[in-house]
Amino acid sequence: MKQFFYLLIATGFFASCSPSEGKEKPKQQNVPAAPAYTLATVTKAGISTTVTLPAQLAAYEQVSIFPKVNGYVKNVLVDIGSPVTTGQLLMTLDAPELLQASAQAKEKFARSKADFSIAKEHYTRLLEAANTPGAISPLDLSTARENMEADSAQSNAEKASWQMQETMLGYLNVTAPFSGIITERNVHPGALVSANAKDVPMLELKQTAHLRLQVDIPEALAAGLNNKDTITFFVSALKGIKFTGHIIRVSGNINQQYRSERVEADVNNSNAQLAPGMYAEVIFSAKGSVQAFTVPKSAVVTSTERKYVLVVKNNSITKIDVTTGNQNATSTEVYGDLQPGDNVITNANDEIAAGPIK
Repeated sequence: MKQFFYLLIATGFFASCSPSEGKEKPKQQNVPAAPAYTLATVTKAGISTTVTLPAQLAAYEQVSIFPKVNGYVKNVLVDIGSPVTTGQLLMTLDAPELLQASAQAKEKFARSKADFSIAKEHYTRLLEAANTPGAISPLDLSTARENMEADSAQSNAEKASWQMQETMLGYLNVTAPFSGIITERNVHPGALVSANAKDVPMLELKQTAHLRLQVDIPEALAAGLNNKDTITFFVSALKGIKFTGHIIRVSGNINQQYRSERVEADVNNSNAQLAPGMYAEVIFSAKGSVQAFTVPKSAVVTSTERKYVLVVKNNSITKIDVTTGNQNATSTEVYGDLQPGDNVITNANDEIAAGPIK
């Protein structure tokens, strides 16, 4: 009986230690899958897009008219809104002291002219007498000639002084330097004006039949513009009316603060619909660059230090620095060390590290 009992215990012991029941099953490990990226192919092509930029209208020519001489306003022949033509008399000034100075200068010139005539006659007679040997000494003849030349120089100086005074009198009549519209008037008859006052002009004149459309173009777009190109613009004061102008002047200088280039277009305003100072919105088509590559907009990563795309090649990710150009709703132009056919990650962000894809 004891042997049978020991056999049962031994059988139970070995049964409890059998491989199928005595060992624990191994746990399954969660191996992370390689990240899935959506790729897009780089193409060699530019993007044509429509750009809207703020602009302003300015007079083709404008001038603030200040007095050249001191005097009193005698007559003002124009007012705000008066159309004027080149050379038209705008106002007259009164300066009695200038009249007296001109009369005095004229008398001095007449006296110096008479002195020169006497000296010239004296020298001529001495020159004739010198034909007789011993009649006139060479010293007397030389002195007479020098006196005549001195009187001639004095006469010329007095004539110049008189002409200067006449010119100053001419400034009492204020005329229009070009055709345009009087846009500002700040004086009335009887007012004292000074040639040293440069803060408030007497009149403001602007040429409005011909306007300048001034617009600052971002440097990435300015390179594609050429003289004589037509641009379209609208003004908020005249909604729904489309205006056009032709690019005539390009500054050739990039503003360091705004990274833009000033461009001016000439606008015909003979019908007086527009006015200087109006705000405008310029709409023009920016042609795509033949040197640009096209990628999805989401493929470009912009950080505080750089702008780049993530290129996938040979199961590895490389960051390629780029600059951007024209854009549309889904794509953007980029410039960098890329090749047509390269694959870039479309859902790119700065958390994706460069290196082998694990």
